[in-house]
Amino acid sequence: MKYLLQTASVAALSAAMLGCTTPIPQALKGPDIPVAFVGPIAGDADVWPKAGWWTQFSSPELNDLIVEAKAKNFNLAVAVASVLQAKAQTDVARAALFPSVDLEGSATRQSTPASTLVVGSPTTVKGNITQNSFGLSADASYALDFWGLAQDNLRAADEALKAARYNQEVVALTITEDVATTYFNVLSLRQQIAIAQRNVDAANTILKITQAQVTNGIASNLNLAQQEALVDSIEATIPVLHEQEREALFALAILLGRPPEGFDVKGQTLDGIKPPTVAPGLPSSLLQRRPDVAQAEANLASAHANVDAARAAFFPAISLTGNGGLASTALGTLFLGSSFGWGIGASLLQTIFDGGKLIGLSDVAKAEQKGLVATYRGAVIQAFSDVETGLSQVSNYSSEQEALTREVKDSTEAFRISQLQYREGIVDLLTVLQTEQTLFTAEQTQAQAQLAHAQAIVGLYKAMGGGWTEVAEDATQGIPAGTMPVTPTAVDGTPITATSPAPTSTPEPAPVPGK
Repeated sequence: MKYLLQTASVAALSAAMLGCTTPIPQALKGPDIPVAFVGPIAGDADVWPKAGWWTQFSSPELNDLIVEAKAKNFNLAVAVASVLQAKAQTDVARAALFPSVDLEGSATRQSTPASTLVVGSPTTVKGNITQNSFGLSADASYALDFWGLAQDNLRAADEALKAARYNQEVVALTITEDVATTYFNVLSLRQQIAIAQRNVDAANTILKITQAQVTNGIASNLNLAQQEALVDSIEATIPVLHEQEREALFALAILLGRPPEGFDVKGQTLDGIKPPTVAPGLPSSLLQRRPDVAQAEANLASAHANVDAARAAFFPAISLTGNGGLASTALGTLFLGSSFGWGIGASLLQTIFDGGKLIGLSDVAKAEQKGLVATYRGAVIQAFSDVETGLSQVSNYSSEQEALTREVKDSTEAFRISQLQYREGIVDLLTVLQTEQTLFTAEQTQAQAQLAHAQAIVGLYKAMGGGWTEVAEDATQGIPAGTMPVTPTAVDGTPITATSPAPTSTPEPAPVPGK
């Protein structure tokens, strides 16, 4: 008997230990987090984007478009509804921690046949007996969360709610990026249309000179046909650009939750856009500045809570029940003390055989957790890659734009000289055609590079989280101890002192205006 009690005590202790919450797997490894970004960083750039970063492009119209998109975008409305659903799910999960109380009232009137034997007579009097009954009862039940099943389910729901909120931030950031890049695309296409139209005008000027020379016998019909073909080729690009502009406007209208018919913007070129510069600070800080990384982290924590819940489901379910109520055949005596009755009880339910259902559910939860560990690590590494790509694109597109600006300036001068020399008969038409085509190509390429540079900056802002910062208490993943933060440097090697060193554990978030 003593051995049996000892065995039972050990079993109970083991079961209690199994029911406790287990630590969330730390998915990050030391090599996952670089000590610094290697991409080129401007020394005078702001460290980390701030909330409302799009205002730094100095475009009031862009500011208004983004504000409208955040208020009316359909995808963002869906994300908000998902947050409300997740919030409701936490309320459902929390309800399991409280007792359930039901109140029931009843009133019945019943008539039953009865046979009555008359005294001193062999006859029987037949009739009906009518009875009333009234009742008022309350039933209460409470499932003891001895193994932490309800707590685990609530924890899973809470983490799912955090993931939904982070997803809302991801959608909002994506919409902001889409509005900015689409708006810039509209302006760039209009700029390219204007360039094409100017080149058509210039080509027509050369065409008139050529026609006069043909009339005077100075030039041949071949020269005239070549210039006419050039005019036609430039004019052919304009309808395509108009169609692309139209489609970009439609896309922008949809982002704003508007019908595309009649939608338009005032901006005409990218010349008024002033691309700002920004530096990414330390890579370790990025983990608390990307809502998609925080979402992956919350999904992992939710899945881990589901693993704990699946483990707790193996243990017995213990419930307490109680009831009390009043019953009487007369409504007037219903509330007398003699009409009161009560009862209490307890129950224990242990699954003996379910064909492996609980084991299967536990394996499903564990497999989901393993997948989300990989998803989280992938999200972290992708975040670093996005920043590195953004830094490289901003630097390279800026250099390209500077070179193309010089090319356009030189090509414009070359075309002007060729026109003068062609009128004087110093150069032939082929020289003019070549310089003209070079200028047209350079101007179009410059406009496209200007767009690519602006969009790359928007992409870099998104890669760095767009000014969002996770609350430190919500983080479940720490930075590996082997990660040593260093001060980032600019392209010329100058330290960027605006960034304070990140800790080797969970980083503290920087204050963000408006948050």
